[in-house]
Amino acid sequence: MYTCASCTIHACKDPEHKDMPKNCPMRQEALVEEAKAEYQKPEVQKFFVTSSEIEHDGYCQWPRLKETMVFCKRMGYKKIGLGFCIGFAKEARIVADLFRNEGFTVVSAVCKSGGVDKTEAGIPDEKKLKPGQYEAMCNPILQAKLLNEQKTDFNIALGLCVGHDSLFYQYSEARVTTLVVKDRVLAHNPVGAIYCADGYFKNRLKVEE
Repeated sequence: MYTCASCTIHACKDPEHKDMPKNCPMRQEALVEEAKAEYQKPEVQKFFVTSSEIEHDGYCQWPRLKETMVFCKRMGYKKIGLGFCIGFAKEARIVADLFRNEGFTVVSAVCKSGGVDKTEAGIPDEKKLKPGQYEAMCNPILQAKLLNEQKTDFNIALGLCVGHDSLFYQYSEARVTTLVVKDRVLAHNPVGAIYCADGYFKNRLKVEE
């Protein structure tokens, strides 16, 4: 079992890979070589090298929004898909306009696409935000399929719910990057809960069934 999150040695950062723990993934030499071989595939290499160059060029200077636009330009993408939460309609409009101003074609699909009531997907009525009323469900699979139908070169996820984003990634034919993650409690800054896990949020992060 790999426990990199608890490691204090990080032999992977040492050129000689000293003091590797017994359960260090670095010991899986066959898998390491298998992964290295994947980066030699032309379509993978260009994607990875471009993203790494952007890490260098914009390091601590460009916000993620600019990194994303520069990445799309350097990759030669023309048509960008935007899968967004309806709660981020204003932000989605701004992002779409910025990309269009840079010469991209932007295709967007809101999470409520399809107008399907939550109960049709098996969600109990009592789990609606307003039980007893029509409530359109989030539809990440349809969002992905709509963008697939438009043959987008690259897709962006903006504010999709936990789990819904996973389905969007799974069904998207184009590669996906996340521009914004949703966290209504922390102004969409989930890392705040991590920083406060031993303080203000210590009790609020306990999971109760």
